Amino acid sequence: MLEPGARAIVERTVTAEMTAQALGSGDVPVLGTPALLALMEEAAVRAVSGALEPGQTTVGARIEMDHLAPTAPGTTVTAQAVLTAVEGRRLTFAVTAEQDETVLARGSHKRVVVDRAAFLGLLR
Repeated sequence: MLEPGARAIVERTVTAEMTAQALGSGDVPVLGTPALLALMEEAAVRAVSGALEPGQTTVGARIEMDHLAPTAPGTTVTAQAVLTAVEGRRLTFAVTAEQDETVLARGSHKRVVVDRAAFLGLLR
């Protein structure tokens, strides 16, 4: 059962492939915003994966994030997602990312619970 308070943490070492230069989201060799978003989304997915019914999954619907500090390749980033609200199939998470004690990013992420087969049936 999905209930507020579910949480998960994802930890990654920043690689050259995760930089803004590599992702095309900028021209500096620091952790790119798309990679940071992906880490926080991964934490949200993990936070609820064990509470879903068979055949269900979640899909991202919205994310609002403030990217607050740069991060160099080789450093470790910890992303956390905490489920803060369950409204029917809509889930809201508070997401953060840190390097040591420095907050790199924070925001809100919404996901929707869907039937995996039905969702994939929407593909054209």
